[in-house]
Amino acid sequence: QVQLVESGGGLVQPGGSLRLSCAASGGIFRLYAMGWYRQAPGKQRELVAAITSGHSTNYADSVKGRFTISRDNAKNTVYLQMNSLKPEDTAVYYCKAALGYLEVWGQGTLVTVSS
Repeated sequence: QVQLVESGGGLVQPGGSLRLSCAASGGIFRLYAMGWYRQAPGKQRELVAAITSGHSTNYADSVKGRFTISRDNAKNTVYLQMNSLKPEDTAVYYCKAALGYLEVWGQGTLVTVSS
């Protein structure tokens, strides 16, 4: 079963950028649909961006034009490039791998957008 480890979170000022990475191991990464989700304090977890095994992507309306999801199957890694960050982007960001009925989550990485 695939295992996921996120990295790249941290503190950034409004308008700044961060790139999150999610490294996968233990599975055939290229077969998995991958997604980034986030959960802000007191709120439900929500989809931020997703990418299929065929590299099709979709985004939450709130991040369209600012965030970009990509994957490198040679490195077993999915990325989330986040630009023009806003305070409302503050959350724990989670990576998810999905294949059929199987879903695997990473442990999350905290992104804080604040001046």
